[in-house]
Parts: sequence; structure tokens; C-alpha cells
Amino acid sequence: MAMDLEQIDGVGTKLSKKILNSVGGKENLSQIVENLDLEQLSKIDGISQRKAIQIMNSLLGNPQEKFLKSERAHVLYEEIISKILNFSNTNYSRNRVQLLSPTTDINKINRHLDFVMEAKDKISHLPIDDLKVLMKNLGEPEEVKGSYDPSKVIVVESQEDGNYLTDLNLNKYYPIVVASNSQLFADEIRDYEVIFYVYNEGFLDFGDMGNVIMISHESPVYEIVPEMVIDYFDNNRELFEKIFEIRNILGLDSVCDCVEPLLSDLDDFKSNDINIEEIVLNVKQDMDEELKNSIKNVDIGGDEVLDLLNNDLPKKIEEIFEEIISKGKEKLLEATHIDFDPYIKKYPIEIDKEELERINQEQENIKTTNLYDKKITIASQLYNIRKQAEEEIEETIKFDYEFTLGSFAYTYNLNKPKISENLKITQGINLNLALNQNIQKIDYHLSPEDNIALLTGANSGGKTTLLETIGQINIMTQMGLPIPAKEAEVKILDEIYYFSKGRSLDAGAFESFLNVFMPIVTNNHKKLVLLDELEGITELEAAVKIISSFIEMLKETESYGIIVTHMAKELSNYTKVRIDGIEAKGLDKNYNLIVNRTPQINLLAKSTPELILKRIYENSHGKLKEVYGEILKKF
Repeated sequence: MAMDLEQIDGVGTKLSKKILNSVGGKENLSQIVENLDLEQLSKIDGISQRKAIQIMNSLLGNPQEKFLKSERAHVLYEEIISKILNFSNTNYSRNRVQLLSPTTDINKINRHLDFVMEAKDKISHLPIDDLKVLMKNLGEPEEVKGSYDPSKVIVVESQEDGNYLTDLNLNKYYPIVVASNSQLFADEIRDYEVIFYVYNEGFLDFGDMGNVIMISHESPVYEIVPEMVIDYFDNNRELFEKIFEIRNILGLDSVCDCVEPLLSDLDDFKSNDINIEEIVLNVKQDMDEELKNSIKNVDIGGDEVLDLLNNDLPKKIEEIFEEIISKGKEKLLEATHIDFDPYIKKYPIEIDKEELERINQEQENIKTTNLYDKKITIASQLYNIRKQAEEEIEETIKFDYEFTLGSFAYTYNLNKPKISENLKITQGINLNLALNQNIQKIDYHLSPEDNIALLTGANSGGKTTLLETIGQINIMTQMGLPIPAKEAEVKILDEIYYFSKGRSLDAGAFESFLNVFMPIVTNNHKKLVLLDELEGITELEAAVKIISSFIEMLKETESYGIIVTHMAKELSNYTKVRIDGIEAKGLDKNYNLIVNRTPQINLLAKSTPELILKRIYENSHGKLKEVYGEILKKF
């Protein structure tokens, strides 16, 4: 970690102890920082999301707090983060995005800019909406607790063998019983549907019990209880399918392509079950009907009647029975693939319940053995791909960070800025307006020789929007993000200040203004200062003298400043500074301002309040319209 908790601004000894107690010590805190696990910090009572981000950034050595020096600058930064988060799909990506921080390290900035621009290009060739659906809430695979089945049992030869299997957590699936020579043990295990005999020496004798499956003690765990592997993949079935589809879209190979076919194959095997008793009954009904119809047409002589009286079937009827039962057995064989005879030669045909029970038990044992063998085969294949499948999940989750930033840059049509000593924007647009159609883009520039400008002009003409745009472009550049402009030259700065009327300063708090504002020029840090109509800090003449003095001191630094003001003319009497203007040329047919929002350099523009009054006048009615009309006559 870059620093101790107590060294972080606003943490101190008390909060530091609270954090360490909550996470379980310094080692756990280091792991949280390494994993960028922001949630672990933000869920601690008394720590807000912003505070958690500040703490994490400080521990990571990201100097966010040193760069964003005013509340409004923080708001601009948080708005940028919020827009990026709209494209994020995983906790991993959301954490990394929230920890994106402005830096002065040019190499780090350029590396991340290249990363995002490559991501933008990559994303531009991909089906973004399809990927977003697949990646939504993508997370780590969930471990399964095991489904306990008391109808089956694992039998071992010694307590030592039992302890070994318990250490492997196999007791979470089946009871584990140590064999003994007592009759009680024999009676106990006879009640289980299936017995898994995990043998070491193999000396146990289960007699004629057909429900015993023998497994070597040295077998892999998935051969003893294949459900340990199968349940894991089945529980995360949808996740593995998503990973396969995502990697397929990205043109990457994936071992996850076989997960669904293997699990489906097992599902089909389980469902491929026949109800022997139902088939036997259906065939019996058919035979009874056929016997009834066949015997009706049989002529019986005197001798044959005597045979019936002696409980013997006449030869003619015997032959009918033999033929019909023979056909019935063929039907059974065709339907069940089992050669057996559960019928007793009577009318109606009777079912040999002992034979039916024998064949049911026999088939159940065969089915259990076959299903177990099938599970082992599938578990073995799944076990062999598990490590690679989990690596693919991790890669895909991490890809979401690339996908998030690439989607953000592509959707907002962001471009790579050039690191320079100048501040120059070509066809820039405020990030909040970038997705709207027909928004006028702006050009603007400052240089080391011309590093301060007063911005004047029309109300609602876009002066505040321009300040925000410049602030966004500087912050995004130093976050290593492309910017909302066709081209831009951006100077790497140490600090950014953005003050706006009614936000950062109380308009009447003169002393508060001086205490917050004037220290800006007391250090040699390179900074960007954005001021939005602060003339209300005190009476006009005093405000002019204070702000003009501030400008004079700022001009002598390697900083940039843009000041939106309605008192540019008065300020120019005290300091030589460039004055730029945004002029309104009139109203369109809908009474909207016609404005060229790109400032004209060296132009003192009028605020044109009469145009605003004209718009309100045209949209008013009755007596109120007359009032506005009278005011307009005075302009």
C-alpha cells in the first residue's frame, strides 16, 4: 500500500482502527486494496462511497484529492465517472472505473489513453448490445455446498478411510459408514438404495446385494462422488454458456463450449427412463382383449370340455395363449430391451409380481451403475477443463473494464488529446450534450503567452457550458481518457479549481471568499482556474480590485484561467487581460437565441438581456405581457 491509513486526510487514529477491525486487520486490508474491492470499504458504517474511493485511491497512491481542489471540480469528475459506469456490467469493472483518478504522470496517462483508444477501435467492430446483454452482472462462479442424499451410503473399511473421505467433504453428499462384522451393520446397509464401497483392501463381502458399486480408495474424488464436479458446473451452467458466447463473439477459443453438451447429455441419460410396470400392464390389456376375441371363435368338443373340468386347457386354447403371450413378450422386449416373462397363463392374464419386482430391482441396479459410470465420464471431462474454464471467466470479467471504457469512448465519439503546453480545443462538446443531435461544437484556445481570458456575452449563450467542457477535457485527459472534441491540446496540471456562483461561494460571504480563493495564487503549482460570475462577492468596485489583483498574480504562473464575468470592462481598467465574447445575434422564429457558441477572441460581447426579455415578452399574455413591453421600450 502507498501509505498507512492514519496518513490519509480525514481518517485519523479512531477511523483507522474502525476500518482495520471491520476488515480483520492490515493483511486483509492489503488484500482488499489489491483486489480493488471498494464495496468492502463502503459498507463499513460511517464511510460514504466518496470517502471509500478517497481512502482506496490514497492507499493505491492515486492523488485524486491533490488534483480536484474545489467541490465543483469534484462534481465534474463524478459526472464523468457516472457516465462511464452506465456501460459497466461487473463489480470488477465498476470498482476499477470508480478508482480512475487524475494523475500528472504523463507515461501513465499515455498508456491508459492508448489502452482506451484500442478498446474503442475493438468495440467499434463488435455487437455492443449483444455483448452488454451477455455480460450483465457477470461474476465469479458460485461454489456448491453439496446436496445431501441419505438414501445412499459410502462404506469404508476403517475409521482412517472414513476420516480421509470426510476431509474431502464427501460427507456433505452421503453418509459415511465404517464397516464391521456385526449383523447390525449388515441390516443397516441393506436399507440403502445404493452402496458405494470405497475399498482399500477389498475384503468386504456384500453377498447377493446388487446395489453395490465398488470404487478404489485411490480413485480421484470425482470418481467417488462425481456430483462434486457436476453440481458445480450445473449450478453455474448459465455463466459458462455466457462465457462461451462472449468468447465466440470475440473470436476466442473456449473450453466452455463443451459444458452445455455434456450436462445436456447427462440430463438426457437421466430422463431416458422406462416405466416397466406401466408397459407390462399395457401389454397385458392388449393380450386380454386379443384372448377374449380369439377364444370366442373356438369350437370345443366333448373331450376338451372334460379337460376343462380337470383344470387342463384344451390344446386349441393352449395354443392361443402361447401365441398371444409370445407376441406380448416380443412387445415387452421391443419396448424395454429386456427379455423377461412376467405373465401367468390365466384369463384375464395375471402378472407375476415376484418376477416384476425382480426385474425392476435388477434394472434399477443396472440403471444406478450405468448412471454412475456416465457421471464419472462426464465429471472427468468437466474436471479436466475446470481450471481453464475459470481462467476464461476471470479473463472475461476483466475484459469488461476494456469493454466499458471502449463502449464509453465509442458511444461518445471521444478522441485522443495531445499533451502540450497549450490549451486548445477544436470542435469540442460538453459531455452532457454529446449524445444530442445538432449541438453546436466549439473551438477555443489559450497559450502560455495568453494564459488568462475573460469570457463575456449573452445570457444563456453557453459560457458556463464552455467552462464545464474545458474542465471535463482537462480532467478526462489526466485520467487517461479520450475527450469530447475532434482535437485538443491539453497541458498537464497539478490542480483544477472551478468556482461557480451559488455553488462554491456564498455570494455575500466576502471573508469566506478571500479565505478560500486567494490561497490559490500562493503556490507555484500549475493549475486550471475556472470562475463563473463571482462578481457578487462584494460591492462592484471592491470585487473588481480583488479579482484584477488575482488575475495579475495568476498571469505570472504556468497556469490557465478562464473567468466568466459581466464586469470585463471594469476589470480591464486594472489589468491587461484578453477579453473574449459569445454574442447573440437575435431570436429565431421560436424566440430561441441565435448564438455562435464559439467565443470570438478579443471581443467584449454584450449580455443582451433585451433578447431574453423579448423572448419572455413574446411568450407572455395579458397584463404581464404589457409589463414586459414597457420594460422593453427602455432598451
